Amino acid sequence: MTALPQPGTVPRTLLSCSGGLTFASKRPLSYKYPLKSSSPRLFISVRSTTSESDPTLQSNPESSEWAMQDFYTLRKEVEITSARVTEIVASARLEKLESDRDSLERKSGDQSLWDDPKSAQEILVNLTDLKEKIKTLYEFKSQIEEAETFVNLMEELDSLDISLLEEAEKIIRDLNKELDKYEMTQLLSGPYDKEGAVINITAGAGGTDAQDWAEMLLRMYVRWGEKQKYKTRVTDRSPGDEAGIKSATLEVDGRYAYGYLSGEKGTHRIVRLSPFNAKALRQTSFAGVEVMPLLPEDSTDVEIPEQDLEISTTRAGGKGGQNVNKVETAVRIVHVPTGISIRCAEERSQLANKIRALSRLKAKLLVIQLEQRASEIKQIRGDAVKAEWGQQIRNYVFHPYKLVKDVRTGYETSNVSSVMDGDLDLFIRAYLKFKFANEMFSEEESIV
Repeated sequence: MTALPQPGTVPRTLLSCSGGLTFASKRPLSYKYPLKSSSPRLFISVRSTTSESDPTLQSNPESSEWAMQDFYTLRKEVEITSARVTEIVASARLEKLESDRDSLERKSGDQSLWDDPKSAQEILVNLTDLKEKIKTLYEFKSQIEEAETFVNLMEELDSLDISLLEEAEKIIRDLNKELDKYEMTQLLSGPYDKEGAVINITAGAGGTDAQDWAEMLLRMYVRWGEKQKYKTRVTDRSPGDEAGIKSATLEVDGRYAYGYLSGEKGTHRIVRLSPFNAKALRQTSFAGVEVMPLLPEDSTDVEIPEQDLEISTTRAGGKGGQNVNKVETAVRIVHVPTGISIRCAEERSQLANKIRALSRLKAKLLVIQLEQRASEIKQIRGDAVKAEWGQQIRNYVFHPYKLVKDVRTGYETSNVSSVMDGDLDLFIRAYLKFKFANEMFSEEESIV
């Protein structure tokens, strides 16, 4: 066994961070030191694919201690994550899920399945959901077993391999992200939570600042969708007078997009030094956000009498050649009883825009009906978002301090730039827990 090196400076090629070790170059690192174990004769050697020619690496035992601390931290994280996986699998009742899957597979193989197309569609959708959930649970078990194997291997070997340590850290880090996402989906129980989402953003009180703020929100939701690996598409955009946008419509196509984003509906307030004010005074601006499920044209069961619709056409303008500039392809539909207005101009034909606009109108009426549990016109009309003072659901303060706070859940963060770059998961998770708790409380009150 080689002697421990004498204390020296921290190696330039080795950086310590909260997530583990990061190497800036590839020079071998090899130290031996006793492992904290019941056996006093057990030693561990730290190895890495770096060069022995660097005397700096061989002059500092602190790197060995850092590596060992990372190993102990990793082992603890593996134990915690393993317990978390066990709890999730147990609460999901995996055996029952597999039994239900087998039952649905037998039904799907029945020759009379398509005698009732609606029932057949429900069976196939439920079967697909069950298979996906079962597959996800087994992937959780497989990943935690792989991480445990790495830890056990590092304990049994006479050397601590940095590459194994980093690989195990990556597995646990990725697994915890997937577990967080899975737990969020378990809080979703609405009939349209699995669908994509349509976000309408409208500038409120605040003039040019509000229009600029609306565009900032649009970018925030686009970035969030990209981080979730969803397909995002701006289908309608009305430019502001000087800057920003007056309104915009964003489609977010991905599983559970509506469930995650449904809590974003409401008024968003920003406080900052106005870039459009010559004196750089502090300005408060508002923007309204509405969220609807992205439903296929043939999936909505809402029947709207034609006499309740007011349909008008206009020229779409913008890119698309002479067709959109000379022919009235854009369609605007107003639901007369409620006053809800939907405009669609992204398609090249008037018929396609009409179909899409009607689908969005139906989706919006469904959301209002579900949220208010009633169909009275006065209640539907009262659900409109007012982008003004006293109606906000979230405050974004850029000056005199930095803070983003959700007034419903109380969750807040000072990392404003991260939030504006699309890091909304913590806000979404807090709202889903808040909503779930309120639903449970309401159920308990109704029972009493």
